[in-house]
Amino acid sequence: MTVKELCSLLELKVVVKGEMSKKVTGGYIGDLLSWVMARLPADAAWLTVMGNVNTIAVASLKDAACIILTDAAVMDEEAQKKAQQQGVVVLSSLRNSYELGAELARVLR
Repeated sequence: MTVKELCSLLELKVVVKGEMSKKVTGGYIGDLLSWVMARLPADAAWLTVMGNVNTIAVASLKDAACIILTDAAVMDEEAQKKAQQQGVVVLSSLRNSYELGAELARVLR
């Protein structure tokens, strides 16, 4: 499944558009950046409430398929600019990480 397809299926809002054709092969939920940096699989959709520039660095380093901000979390302007520069797709949802993670697992099966 591509990021674009995932965005449509889960009714996600695009915050920063990047490579929407990138494949999504799994998911990861986490907000502690050092923890996520050690565990986030490549090509995963990362669900978090962290919307700062360090989130973009971790997603880029780990080659995440996209970042999905949950619970209506917002990404600051500096992070949005960095995401555009790095080509990191950032999406958002009003749903919490648990609800969205369960739905993500269902659509990726």
